Amino acid sequence: MAVCLRVRLRKHLVRQARLVELAQRVLSVAGEAQSELSLELIGDRRMRRLNRDYRQRDRTTDVLAFSTREAVVPKGLSCPTSLLGDVVISLPTAIRQARAGGRSVDEELAILLVHGVLHLCGYDHERNAHEAERMSRREQAVLRRISPVPPLITIRPGRRIKGD
Repeated sequence: MAVCLRVRLRKHLVRQARLVELAQRVLSVAGEAQSELSLELIGDRRMRRLNRDYRQRDRTTDVLAFSTREAVVPKGLSCPTSLLGDVVISLPTAIRQARAGGRSVDEELAILLVHGVLHLCGYDHERNAHEAERMSRREQAVLRRISPVPPLITIRPGRRIKGD
């Protein structure tokens, strides 16, 4: 299983190898050990654009997931791929949510990563209450199996978090 990580931020130190290893553990526990994943950490401005362009919601959000399994392929063409999809996380939003929830940034990143991967696996908490509960139970199970979460992010002192 391959994880392609792209970090578009410079204000915080991201331990990329550890984040890739964590993403690989999440894929394995989620039953997608043979799948590939694209993972990107971005700022709020870019996340807001993505959310507006793809979900018609003109605000930032914490995580977006873009599944390749749900991609429309023209009739007659096959598109076999091991790429599960893309998970995009807004690091400034993750930092704010971690602080508000009394969690470490590392724990928050793990929560968002699991949430995004489960979306790629077909879970959708926005569908209905039953599906939301099903996804929540699965998230908790995956989080228990990948714990403890290693140190992933160092927030550099004196850095502004608001919009990064």
